[in-house]
Amino acid sequence: MRHVPGPCAHWSDQDADFIREILDLVGDKWSVLIVGTLSDGPVRYSDLACAIPGISQRMLTLTLKRLQRSGLVDRTAYAEVPPRVEYSLTGLGNSLLTTVLELASWSADRHDEIRRHQRTYDTRNA
Repeated sequence: MRHVPGPCAHWSDQDADFIREILDLVGDKWSVLIVGTLSDGPVRYSDLACAIPGISQRMLTLTLKRLQRSGLVDRTAYAEVPPRVEYSLTGLGNSLLTTVLELASWSADRHDEIRRHQRTYDTRNA
């Protein structure tokens, strides 16, 4: 039997596990949209919720916490009445921004082509 290298042949098992963990975080649809939305600077929670169609409050909160935990997003609370909280990209988050924007642009640029392939596949496999 011929040996076929796995997709992670370039990395140790430990590195591959970490890569999968980070790709799960930064590759999820909400993370991509949040990082893209924060690209122009700090944004209040309520403005983030309005800027990202379809995201629930629960999912926005969970995703922001996951991004904070990994050092990609900062949360700043201001001692004001009413309270104000803003989210912004950290240096690490900004280093991810180019990749996220390229992925989003790639998706948008190929929208029609991908949808055409999906319809063809769905028709053949219905």
